[in-house]
Amino acid sequence: MYNLEGKVALVTGSSRGIGRAIAKGFAESGINLVVNYVRHKRDAEETAAEIEASGVKCLVVKANVANDEDVLAMFEQIKDTYGQLDILVSNAASGVLKPVMELSTRHWNWAMDINARALLTLAQQAVPLMHEGGRIIAVSSLGSVRAVENYTAVGASKAALESLVRHLAVELGPRNITVNTISAGAVDTEALKKFPNRSEILEMAMKRTPLGRLTTPEDVADLALFLCSNFAKMIHGQTIVVDGGYAIRA
Repeated sequence: MYNLEGKVALVTGSSRGIGRAIAKGFAESGINLVVNYVRHKRDAEETAAEIEASGVKCLVVKANVANDEDVLAMFEQIKDTYGQLDILVSNAASGVLKPVMELSTRHWNWAMDINARALLTLAQQAVPLMHEGGRIIAVSSLGSVRAVENYTAVGASKAALESLVRHLAVELGPRNITVNTISAGAVDTEALKKFPNRSEILEMAMKRTPLGRLTTPEDVADLALFLCSNFAKMIHGQTIVVDGGYAIRA
């Protein structure tokens, strides 16, 4: 339906969670993949096996997206393997969950480097490989515009990420490259398990979501796939929320 066969996509942080769901959804639509991971090699290999079972190619690359040398080396592999890149999904994220008064400069820089600055480096490397235009998608969260307990550094980095997307959209639009943000609601992934109040977050999300269920990684993947299709060719520079209506009541 989306006519994406033969495209090539890099999904950062795609060994688990939302990134994995996006990568698998792409594969089912005929897109060749680059699965990126840092620590979870076995998960990345399992994801790659599932992707290849869909009949597409998959390159697995270990790279810390906050490290410029790692990113440059990853793109050399992409060039050697595919010679092109049509879709970039900046999904890898990290950060320290601490109250404001306990945050250090290191905590702040860590969140900013991985969650925001990484997109800049990734886009700079990806654009020259987008020979006939392309799609860039950043994965954010409602913490970019809402105050969430212990989420200060990560929330600020996500806000910076969304701002960067808007600026990239202005500069890359003339190249026929759309740039958008997906902002996900409360998704029960491995990342959420790091929150000390995880159960409270999930319970509140369930109560406040008009559609009556939590957002799943597959819900996020469906939106990512749509944004890569021709049906979304005029959606540009936007932050699109997928949360079952949670944000309108938060």
